[in-house]
Amino acid sequence: MMTPERHPLEPFLPADAKVLMLGSFPPKREKWSMDFFYPNFINDMWRIVGYLFFSDKEHFFAPDRKHFDKDSITAFCNDKGIALYDSASEVIRLKDNASDKFLQIVEATDLEGLLERIPDCRTLVTTGEKSTETVCSVFGCEKPATGGWTPLNITRSGRELRFYRMPSTSRAYPLALEKKAEIYGKMFHEAGLL
Repeated sequence: MMTPERHPLEPFLPADAKVLMLGSFPPKREKWSMDFFYPNFINDMWRIVGYLFFSDKEHFFAPDRKHFDKDSITAFCNDKGIALYDSASEVIRLKDNASDKFLQIVEATDLEGLLERIPDCRTLVTTGEKSTETVCSVFGCEKPATGGWTPLNITRSGRELRFYRMPSTSRAYPLALEKKAEIYGKMFHEAGLL
């Protein structure tokens, strides 16, 4: 029998967060290049963010150019008001890899509870198919088109958010970094961060 895995990180929630970005679940720790979200050095999230905000896809590289620089990433996210977590708090890996396709969600994250901790947040972003499906099942909402958004009403707080569905930043998702950046850039612009 496969053992369930609990999420290894605490939610990253700047007090004045405007955007909450949700992946599905971190890869296995041996794939990490830092102790933070999107830690795999071959994942393009921090390259996309560097490209959009600093015109440099290597902006968040550590000096060894083999790791991401967690301190500069967390400072940037604090400054911009970008919160980060994942849509699942506990999973079973059906295969010994990080693929969303082989993740069985045992426990979804308490997303309403997370959002209550960041009352200024008006934009919820999923960064892949599994996190999108999880958010839709938690809130019973419509799935946005990739790159688009749909209104999301949070019952407990009576708040309305824009729920964006972004393409995966995994290299396994077959879209050039510049094309992914174009889609993410539109969302960051509409959220007032870019």
